[in-house]
Amino acid sequence: MHESSLLRMKWFRDNYINTRDKIKVLDVGSYDVNGSYRQFFEEARFDYTGLDMCEGPNVDIATKSAYNWDEIKNDSYDIVISGQAFEHIEFFWITMSEMVRVLKQNGLICIIAPNGFGEHRYPVDCWRFFTDGLVALARYTSLEIIHAHTNCTPQSSSPDMTWISADKADSMIIARKPYPGQTRILETKNYLCVPEDHELLRQGMIDSAKALQG
Repeated sequence: MHESSLLRMKWFRDNYINTRDKIKVLDVGSYDVNGSYRQFFEEARFDYTGLDMCEGPNVDIATKSAYNWDEIKNDSYDIVISGQAFEHIEFFWITMSEMVRVLKQNGLICIIAPNGFGEHRYPVDCWRFFTDGLVALARYTSLEIIHAHTNCTPQSSSPDMTWISADKADSMIIARKPYPGQTRILETKNYLCVPEDHELLRQGMIDSAKALQG
């Protein structure tokens, strides 16, 4: 797993999971090919579950269907995460809907997906993502967007350049489910696209261009 993806997930944990109550975490696409996020959720306050489409290392639930997770009830998890998986999912918007369905009301979703990288089929490689693409997913599933960015690094006097890359950049979104139960899909009949303000969405971050300028 690429270092920038690990940095982003740790940053999410450190900045957005503040409660000391027991927290149920579902990691979608958890099969450990070259690293996993489990290391960030090993404290006693976390109950981490890895989910993937087949059995293997770091997989606790191997779903019978890729897009219908009958093994999991609505509102089962406090946090649902996924990283470096969406590019390999043919119909990622359906996966997103299932992620939201199993998330509790007021629970958080964190998705990290590649903006760059060359083709790496596992078993397929279908997509790349920008901030607006992840925002669209959150809108499609009626989530409250908290944070989103592409190829940014935390703002500081000395930016951490390991967060950014010219050809291996990541995008990230954090969103909240403001309702219980089944996923509420966007009503598109009267929908009007109003672009989000990226500077507001990437609060606490600076983009790669500014970081490289020093």
